[in-house]
Amino acid sequence: MKKRLTQNEEFEIMKLVLDKFLWVGTLIMLYGFYVLIKPYELGGKPLFDGILYVLAGAVVLVLFMILIVKEYEVIR
Repeated sequence: MKKRLTQNEEFEIMKLVLDKFLWVGTLIMLYGFYVLIKPYELGGKPLFDGILYVLAGAVVLVLFMILIVKEYEVIR
């Protein structure tokens, strides 16, 4: 038989999972900002590549947010 979690326990687990997803998106965006500010002469990538990384990080954050909110609403 499976154990049932209380609403508070479900919320705490959701916060832990959401925190990890936020870190993934944040790290992608930070790498994009690093690419943006690294000078091209020192082996840096073009400006467009940095912008793409920042946008990719934002997309990851939005997708994970949608998935978590959708899952939380279904459980509730």
